[in-house]
Amino acid sequence: MNEIVEQVKEYYGKVLDGTKDLKTKACCCSSTGLPKEVREALSLIDDEIVTHYYGCGSPIPPLLKGMTVLDLGCGTGRDVYVASKLVGEKGHVIGVDMTQEQLDIALRHEEEQYKRFGYRASNVEFKKGYIEDLKSLGIADNSIDVVISNCVINLSPYKQQIFNEIWRVLKPGGELYFSDVFTDRRIPDELYADPVLHGECISGAMYFEDFRRMLNKAGFMDFVYMSIRNFDLGNEAIEEKVGFAHFSERTVRVFKLTDLEDACEDYGQAAVYRGTIPGHPHAFDFDMNNHFVTGKPMLVSGNLASMLSETRYAPAFTVYGDRSVHFGPFGVTPVADDAGDSGCCC
Repeated sequence: MNEIVEQVKEYYGKVLDGTKDLKTKACCCSSTGLPKEVREALSLIDDEIVTHYYGCGSPIPPLLKGMTVLDLGCGTGRDVYVASKLVGEKGHVIGVDMTQEQLDIALRHEEEQYKRFGYRASNVEFKKGYIEDLKSLGIADNSIDVVISNCVINLSPYKQQIFNEIWRVLKPGGELYFSDVFTDRRIPDELYADPVLHGECISGAMYFEDFRRMLNKAGFMDFVYMSIRNFDLGNEAIEEKVGFAHFSERTVRVFKLTDLEDACEDYGQAAVYRGTIPGHPHAFDFDMNNHFVTGKPMLVSGNLASMLSETRYAPAFTVYGDRSVHFGPFGVTPVADDAGDSGCCC
């Protein structure tokens, strides 16, 4: 396992010299569909930071003003600096990475970036270390509002430790919002150790059911997908090795809440979006399946009701009802009393 960690350091520190050197389409960021505030922040980021940054999405949630944000596997700091702009001068962003060559680029532009944002001083800090061991970097329990990560967790051979650490450092109600590569099956061990497959975010991709199990073990009982993008690897030689599996980039939203259940249950609750999240006056997509139109009541599961009412999103929603009456699984139509004309009496 330690050999794999060293291989990843080598790949991102010395083998790759920019996104042009990537051999697949797995770790390629797209600028399409980004929120306006993220696009505007990206336009202020130095080109060297962007061209030497590797990721597969844009895991930047809204409502970051004044927040403390932690970026796991921050690389050259692209998302750190985007978050720096969005949290404002009074917010704080911490970037953690194990690869010195990547951090050197991030640190080289720190003064330039805060001046571009019009700040009097930097609101970011970079720490060299391992995202599986945040305690050794001085990141305290219950100290982080939002954890972000962009196509990095797949690279670690110690994924369970990462999710355990995220649970530890997040404040109650805090959010994990990350993009990564997932697969529809477990990748064989002999391919997992391949340095190119691993460095390209392929052989370490998470089987989505194992991902769910790791979250549960860490304490996170439920999560939602923000997006799922299937992609072709775009490399014939690599396709020959792993073409039996299907890969997708997924952006995930997870909250540190202790009252969530491991399935969506129906308590007759409803929620109304108030239209107050900046950039979303008419509607807000909480995830892939929950599109809130401003002012329109929408039935929600018990878990979603908690996500809306016990996190920083609470001021933007009015949630009606509680968990005093249970109506069964959420989204399942009850069986009519007269269904079928045969049966037994108990």
